[in-house]
Amino acid sequence: MPRTPVLAHHPIRTVVAALLLAPLVAACSAGPAPAGADAATGTRTKSADRPVTVQVVPNGQRARAGQPVSVTATDGRLTSVTVTDEKGGRLAGQLAPDGRTWTSRRKAAPGTAYTVAAATQSPGGTAGTSRSSFTTAPATLVNKVDWRPGTGTTVGVAQPVSLVFDRPVKNRAEVEKQLKITTSNPTEGSWGWMRDWSGRDRVDWRPKDYWRPGTRVTVNAELNGTDSGSGSFVRDYTTTFTIGARQVVEVDLDSHRLTLVRDGRTVRRIPVSGGTPGGEKRSWRGTAVLMAKEGTINMNSETVGLRDAYDKMVDYSMRLTWSGMYAHAAPWNSPYFGRANRSSGCIGMSDADAAWFYGQVRAGDPFEISGKDTKGVVAPGNGFGQWNLAWTDWQRLSALR
Repeated sequence: MPRTPVLAHHPIRTVVAALLLAPLVAACSAGPAPAGADAATGTRTKSADRPVTVQVVPNGQRARAGQPVSVTATDGRLTSVTVTDEKGGRLAGQLAPDGRTWTSRRKAAPGTAYTVAAATQSPGGTAGTSRSSFTTAPATLVNKVDWRPGTGTTVGVAQPVSLVFDRPVKNRAEVEKQLKITTSNPTEGSWGWMRDWSGRDRVDWRPKDYWRPGTRVTVNAELNGTDSGSGSFVRDYTTTFTIGARQVVEVDLDSHRLTLVRDGRTVRRIPVSGGTPGGEKRSWRGTAVLMAKEGTINMNSETVGLRDAYDKMVDYSMRLTWSGMYAHAAPWNSPYFGRANRSSGCIGMSDADAAWFYGQVRAGDPFEISGKDTKGVVAPGNGFGQWNLAWTDWQRLSALR
């Protein structure tokens, strides 16, 4: 019987094994990794992150001023932004929670060169920096401000902060947002807009009640870059002042007496003569605030619209309204002191009493004037007559309410 060769099947097994193994080898072998991919995992590396694109508004040369600086990141996020002007001053700003945008709190000022440095981070974590610059066009109009009280002064408890603008203020809310009052103790107060006696726009800040003596007050009018209207820009202003003793001047025109009250205590009573009843020579009533001690000045009745002109030098003059009401020495009226009202609208007293009183009072002291026959209450814009408004009425004069 012939033998069957056993080894005849070995090559077949070897080929089958090779065929079975071939796909497995092919599946596990790695070809060239794509650019930017990890050779072990095939994932994209940080080096392949696209750079973060940063856009700044405003931009270019002679850009429009009066708008916030806005920085926006595309394909990544901002980690910090610094905006600096040519003098080294910085525009503070706020970074959005998602890091996509940054916006300055103040607006770009006219005629200023700015440099913007933005630190960025790509989606893969790569840090970067973007730098750019822009210049704003100069202002064609500047809205100047006359403000009170002056820096470093000590004033009375009724003194408001007062800003009078040289040009009309159309964007009142935008201007008011930039006005900051800081006090050394908690003091509630509000801004109010009015027409000044001069016809110009004016905004005042007064506390709800008279100031607390000793209060230190700082006013920061951060207006540089604020368009008050029609391209009329306002500059920055700042002033600091202190509140003095609580002095209230009580004027009773019916009894013809002036009383100086300091810290709740009567210091002195003075006989006076107020405005003549029954016509245009009557005095104002309500609360008037001592605006300034002007000393010896010339008073001419024609400047306040009185036909029967007087023209004389008057000593110890203390201005109470823009319309011409003063407290002052009036020796020509001495027969009427303490007896009758016979002045042309002012509160007159003897030379001796006026000299003493002039040395006691200061700008900002309130004169609380009462009397039956007067020509009305002092208006807010006629000097500092805002104390004649109820607190809620005063608050309504704010542009932000």
